[in-house]
Amino acid sequence: MSGSVPPGSGAGGPSDGGGPDAGHEDGALAELGYKPELKRTLGNFHTFAAGISYISILTGTFQLFYFGVSHGGPAYWWSWPMVFAGQLMVALCFCELACRYPVAGSIYNWAKQLGGPHVGWLGGWMMLTASMVSLAAVALAYQVTLPQISSWFQFVGDGTGKTDAAANAVLLGAVLIAFTTLVNAFGVKLMARINSAGVAIELVAAVVLILLLAAHVTRGPATALTDTFGKGQGQSLGYLGAFLTASLASAYVMYGFDTASSLGEESKDPARNAPRAILRALVASFLIGGLILLFALLAVPDLHDERLSVDGLQYVVLATLGSTVGQAVLWCVVIAITVCELAVHTAAIRLAFAMARDNNLPASGQLARVSPRFQTPVVPAIVIGLVGIVILLINVDQPQIFSVITSIAIIMIYLAYLMVTLPMLVQRLRGNWSVPKGSFSLGRFGLPVNVLAVLWGLAMSINLAWPRAAVYNATGPQHWYLRWGAFLFIGVVALGGFAYYWFVQRHRTGVLASHAAENTGSGDAAAPAP
Repeated sequence: MSGSVPPGSGAGGPSDGGGPDAGHEDGALAELGYKPELKRTLGNFHTFAAGISYISILTGTFQLFYFGVSHGGPAYWWSWPMVFAGQLMVALCFCELACRYPVAGSIYNWAKQLGGPHVGWLGGWMMLTASMVSLAAVALAYQVTLPQISSWFQFVGDGTGKTDAAANAVLLGAVLIAFTTLVNAFGVKLMARINSAGVAIELVAAVVLILLLAAHVTRGPATALTDTFGKGQGQSLGYLGAFLTASLASAYVMYGFDTASSLGEESKDPARNAPRAILRALVASFLIGGLILLFALLAVPDLHDERLSVDGLQYVVLATLGSTVGQAVLWCVVIAITVCELAVHTAAIRLAFAMARDNNLPASGQLARVSPRFQTPVVPAIVIGLVGIVILLINVDQPQIFSVITSIAIIMIYLAYLMVTLPMLVQRLRGNWSVPKGSFSLGRFGLPVNVLAVLWGLAMSINLAWPRAAVYNATGPQHWYLRWGAFLFIGVVALGGFAYYWFVQRHRTGVLASHAAENTGSGDAAAPAP
């Protein structure tokens, strides 16, 4: 791979607010074929906050703790460090790329540079589809928390009707998506302020929650972390099978750290800050989330209470800390859900903008347009918000199908990550991968880390997609198309999307003239790495 463009050599000059290194970052954009258009206003904490709010420990743990315990018992906790170790390998690879290519829509652009335009388009398409589904899935978390704070938030019926909860979830979720759409449309600075404030509250609340749970410990780790609830008995794989199912509760949480790099074109000194933000977001999430889960298991009054497997952490907090303190914590969870939704929406917008800038989406000219007033892509914010609300509507009458789709969306994100780490490994083996001197580098550990990242991505994708009834057909009549939903849905999205690209879009692909760097000429696509 070619060396870095010297500072100041990019077309268009430093963008506003870029600081002393803006010329270098704009040079990196010029190397990809783009001129700088987005305003550099985000600092180190902003990029860190974007990564950690996407992972959103309070959102993920409160949404999925019940699933882990119900399928693997308290011993499922060990899946948390397992998933962290695997995702750390991926994150380390991303750190090298974030330093080399600090660009919007990072997954798409990295896959394109490493694997060529076809791999890049498919990786971006998978990530964009998954992001829009994730936007709807995160919005549903309001229903899990708000009605437990007060019945006033159950606007549809009293919650006992067959579709009361699902319909109310759609209503609350639609309000949340409308909010994130407006915030993102009004510019990255407003988004960053709200996101950073929300993350600060979430981090403080998480630490306070850990301390409060630690003060109510009633048993030791040796008791809690070895209790399997007898899961896996009579199964061919024994407890391993149950553990692999329960591990999805951790795998569903610990991703999205690449968001810190997807804001690279709006960050100050992203080549230095983005790798740090990626690692800090992942490590902080691992430590804080792991301690919350641990002390929840040690502090819950009755480890075998069935409510632990039904209501999850919400039950633990209310039963252990009492109604007043418990509700205060749940309000912090609501804030965490809000900033998580904001981060998911923001990342999806940058991805759509990046693909549209290469004329790789329908109506690319509109999707890639940067508002001169708000200096942000407004049209993608609105379109993605509307798609998220439409996807939410599926949940009203078909919650089982919706749960299948949301599970599949997470698999698609893991697959999109693979479309970066696998081509990166190929480039390493060919001797084509290098990083500029002084940049973040794994050195001689790069190859083994990259190999582990690919193996982890393949193994977890298979584990996530395995046709388990517990995941893909948990309630109601058993249907083969639900059990095999991951393979069917992903197959349709991938093959259908790629067919569209191959027969229609690839003939149009190329950086739009209005976005091209002056030295590349209009309509020339950025060349992939060798």
